[in-house]
Amino acid sequence: MLALRVVPKVYYFDTFKEFNDEFSIGKNDLVLTNEWLYTPYIKPLGIETNVIYQEKFGAGEPSDEMIDAIAAEMKKYDFDRIVAFGGGTIVDICKVLALDVPEKSVDLFTGAVAPVKKKELVVVPTTCGTGSEVTNVAIAELKSLHTKKGIAVEETYPDIAVLVPETIKGLPYKFFVTSSVDALIHAIESYLSPKASPFTEMYSLAAIEMIMAGYKEIVAHGEEERFKYLKEFVLASNYGGIAFGNAGCAAVHALSYSIGGAFHVPHGEANYQFFTEVFKMYMRKDPKGKIIQATKLFADALGCDPEGDVYGELENFLSKLIAKKPLREYGMVESQIDEFTDMTIANQQRLLANNYVFLDRDEIREIFANLY
Repeated sequence: MLALRVVPKVYYFDTFKEFNDEFSIGKNDLVLTNEWLYTPYIKPLGIETNVIYQEKFGAGEPSDEMIDAIAAEMKKYDFDRIVAFGGGTIVDICKVLALDVPEKSVDLFTGAVAPVKKKELVVVPTTCGTGSEVTNVAIAELKSLHTKKGIAVEETYPDIAVLVPETIKGLPYKFFVTSSVDALIHAIESYLSPKASPFTEMYSLAAIEMIMAGYKEIVAHGEEERFKYLKEFVLASNYGGIAFGNAGCAAVHALSYSIGGAFHVPHGEANYQFFTEVFKMYMRKDPKGKIIQATKLFADALGCDPEGDVYGELENFLSKLIAKKPLREYGMVESQIDEFTDMTIANQQRLLANNYVFLDRDEIREIFANLY
């Protein structure tokens, strides 16, 4: 069994300027970013390069239409290297843009066209959640097929991942929380995955400890406290990405795609809604297995009894960072409890295979019903 694989080279710099001093962004590069990131970080350095602003091609999470439009715009430039400087949307788009993109990018996601890597890809994430800089997963809404689908092949790995805590400063508080909760979920789901190894567990546990420690300080001292711990959150996000890139994510992610696709709920926020409810179900089914270690870790961080309702306590704790909403507030109707249950079972077996314990249809339905 392969115990650990980290494909991109990983670099760390305290500031964007330090990153550019070493990587020398220039005329042979194409930078995909947002104007609100370009203005404070790239413009003051006087860098002469090719720049595309992602927001000019649509808002929200990636879609095949967005990818197609940016791919057409890219043809105006001559470059060898793509620099993805932004959040998960930009990173996922660039994983596809680094390929030989056909006229319709949907063909890459469906497998109709084989992926061929054409450009070097450098990823500089500006969130502390996805860990996407060290994975080969790119997910997009396929408008023509009315679904979300991922591509995860050797060719979609970035070549270089660059961690720069300074670039997280501008992340609004809500997105900081949903982003870092996503990293926490990556860490705990990969820790309990049947594909976990001692190496992935090491990264998972470190990420959980760092994120929970930071959260405790934020809860105690207020949201501005997060700025003291940006390095820790960036590293924890990366550790979570390494862990789930090897061991996989599971039911939390599998169920969350329902509301993400139907109601355009951002990925981290969607995962947050399902997190503790899935783990309550796990505890009900097999409270004496590997989950004991994970539960004790959360109990120690929260200062509560590991034999008690730890995931209820965790839910209350996380609600002090950001409120959790009933699914109906996103637009879900009662009939969709069954619809989303069946859709999850039909479309998310890749993720459900990584569950701590098997969840049958009735149990998945119960989670949706409890959250409705």
